[in-house]
Amino acid sequence: MTYANTDRIQRHLEQIATFTATPGQGTTRMSYSEQGQQAREYIKAQMLAVGLTVREDAIGNIFGKLVGQDATLPSVMIGSHFDSVPNGGAFDGPAGVVMGLEIATLFHEHKLTPHYPLEVVALVEEEGASFGRGLLASCAIAGKVSADELHTLRDAQGISAAARMADVGFNADDVSSVIRSPDSLKAFIELHIEQGPVLEQHGTDIGLVDVIVGITQLVVTISGKAGHAGTTPMDNRQDALVVASRVVSQVGDFARQAGEATVATVGKLQVFPNGANVIPNKVVFTVDIRSKSEEKLNQVIALTKGCIQQNSGEGITVQVEQPLYVSPTPLNPGLHQRLQKHSDQLGLSSRTMVSGAGHDAMIFAGITDVGLVFVPSRNGLSHHPDEWTDYEQIQKGVDVIFHTVKEITEATQHD
Repeated sequence: MTYANTDRIQRHLEQIATFTATPGQGTTRMSYSEQGQQAREYIKAQMLAVGLTVREDAIGNIFGKLVGQDATLPSVMIGSHFDSVPNGGAFDGPAGVVMGLEIATLFHEHKLTPHYPLEVVALVEEEGASFGRGLLASCAIAGKVSADELHTLRDAQGISAAARMADVGFNADDVSSVIRSPDSLKAFIELHIEQGPVLEQHGTDIGLVDVIVGITQLVVTISGKAGHAGTTPMDNRQDALVVASRVVSQVGDFARQAGEATVATVGKLQVFPNGANVIPNKVVFTVDIRSKSEEKLNQVIALTKGCIQQNSGEGITVQVEQPLYVSPTPLNPGLHQRLQKHSDQLGLSSRTMVSGAGHDAMIFAGITDVGLVFVPSRNGLSHHPDEWTDYEQIQKGVDVIFHTVKEITEATQHD
């Protein structure tokens, strides 16, 4: 039985973790940043070292390909993303990229030739931390991102996604070239840390996801009128922050009313002009809504939008944008069964799970068969500097995917 190399997995993850803008304060690696480019060069070098043919697409996704015995066949793709949230952890995303690197290394070491091509992918901008658009890379691959959108999306410094891409040699205007047709892929398999407590609490090695929750992101802008904090009477104010607070305070209640583990979060709030003695004239905030039920997801969206509209008028105007909407996504049952079979053969404990977090896998499910494997997160912690998964647990997840990939690529050993 072939097993992944835990030391090698650890070495890759620890090296990628050094590419951060906040040393000692977790991982901050924005797409197209200096740290993102450092990680890019490291990943490409590791791909080349194990015999993969490396290319980057127009928006910066990295692909390492091992050509199969029949180059005309669709690829089995494995991997994840390598961007982070600000002050996040070292495992969210890179664990799946390192899974891909390790499996490619095992193919190289054991002289395995796939019948179907094997592709390792390292994706940009899954988190949405740079431009407020989660799952950007996979959505582009699925044909759901336009060049106009990339010119419109902006980071915290007001620089467009297209400009950031151009700064490091990519071309947003050519985004249509990154689209993958369904007939170019046989399957996509992602490994990810659970980002929750279930596997650890139950002492379970592997989570096999059968459904990923639906997710939407709203960007709400509430506009009022600035004024002096000391001289403007209370009944003459159009205070955008006061109005925003009414909405924010109700969002969680809408999710609780919906039930079925539906959740809603206001995670980002900007106040303008942000002066201690100035009445706020504009507030921009995000609302993240998730549910395994599409009916409940749309219920909370409708209630939130209705609440926002009810608070307009009398000098207050509102605007709601919805840059992301993904329905609850069932994953491929056949691939789930294969992963389950190999988990059992390896003597690992496993459980079928719903993913409460969005992943690139949910977008790929629109164009190919998809499997998603979870490994335990210590204390269920993620998007935090203390995010941690034992390297031995990652190795177990890699082993399950390796044997599944070996099977579905129909790999054979050669001298």
